[in-house]
Amino acid sequence: MTPGTTHRQAFDDAFAKCPLIAILRGVKPDEVEAIGEALVEAGFTILEVPMNSPDPLDSIARLARRFEGRAVVGAGTVLRVEDVAAVGAAGGTLIIAPNANVRVIAAAAEQGYVALPGIATPTEAFAALDAGAAALKLFPAEAASPTVLKAMRAILPKDARVLPVGGIVPEIMAGWRKAGAAGFGLGSALYAPGMTAADVGARARGFIAALKA
Repeated sequence: MTPGTTHRQAFDDAFAKCPLIAILRGVKPDEVEAIGEALVEAGFTILEVPMNSPDPLDSIARLARRFEGRAVVGAGTVLRVEDVAAVGAAGGTLIIAPNANVRVIAAAAEQGYVALPGIATPTEAFAALDAGAAALKLFPAEAASPTVLKAMRAILPKDARVLPVGGIVPEIMAGWRKAGAAGFGLGSALYAPGMTAADVGARARGFIAALKA
């Protein structure tokens, strides 16, 4: 992040380059840098380590140091207000969650971090935006559809970014994009525990190709 750039600006810049969030659930600190390198080399600029991974703050710290200026890094499954400061202390700037806890969202926004909460309804979406969310995860996407997203887009603010998360594979991205998806969060179809960095890189390139198609 260049001097004078806020965490929100850094996220916006990263999102403009590649609107795909790599969700590294289950990753271990001793492998996270190699996996991160494979992702960044493929074109990813947003990396998430869920808090229910082994030693997540250590992994976040390693990624934040390694990819400063190349990618933005944060935590997923952030469920408690007190976790916001812990993530920030580790070097993470993204506070991502599967739910729309307005207290967590507000805490992230107040501390200068970027909140991406999970929503499933317009009510949750508007509450999250009012609390300071920078973007919204439509989660789980398996329980929704492009038709649902299109209906939400008709009433949400035009600049509200909605990212389907859950069950996303390259073959279905075009349909979601046509319905108004600004980007995607990618989980086990991109990374699963035990995968090598080379395997993750190959899958990453497949997602990048689908995004550009």
